[in-house]
Amino acid sequence: MTDKREYRMEELADLAGITVRTLRFYRERKLIPPPRREGRIAWYDDHHLARLRTIGALLDRGHTLTGIAELAEALDHGRDVADVLGVTPTEEEPVRLTPEELAARFEGEITTENLALAMELGYVGTDGDFVVHISRRLLDVSSDLVREGIPLAEVLSAGKRVRQHVDDLAEMFAELVLRHTSENDLQRLRPLARSVVEAELSLALDRRLRRGTEAPPSRQ
Repeated sequence: MTDKREYRMEELADLAGITVRTLRFYRERKLIPPPRREGRIAWYDDHHLARLRTIGALLDRGHTLTGIAELAEALDHGRDVADVLGVTPTEEEPVRLTPEELAARFEGEITTENLALAMELGYVGTDGDFVVHISRRLLDVSSDLVREGIPLAEVLSAGKRVRQHVDDLAEMFAELVLRHTSENDLQRLRPLARSVVEAELSLALDRRLRRGTEAPPSRQ
């Protein structure tokens, strides 16, 4: 186990690639947490360094200091990753990201409102200076949809609606299995439920696409 590193103000500013004056400004704007005080000396640590690098990356991507301050507050008061992931085994692979990596995934779409909704849905949690997304598949699909021109707010809103439907489907499948087998079989048979949902969704999309290509009835 390595000892926690600490830095004086000048050393921290140099490592972050900013001036001491800028560091003081960020501290006054509460963009970074207060340092540890030892008499007249202020000591900063790797948490401060990570936050300063995040601020620099977000500024480079066009975020304002006000927006960064709001995002920092949302992250500082967000759901802990343990609350999001829980203790139940899952087939989904969590993804650990820095805030700037998350911003890079969703160019210009990481706002306080979107971050709050993602936290409310349980998609993301905080782990120190990192953000953890609960599912690599959902993260990839969400970022792909945003790249296709769909606003992240609408993607998240759709996710909320999908959540309501799949909760009902999961409950229906669980009731079916438990009527005829045991609780232990529910985990073993979950791939069957997933296959049914994927097949039915594929068929539903076929029906929707067919309706879109059908010629309207001719007028006599």
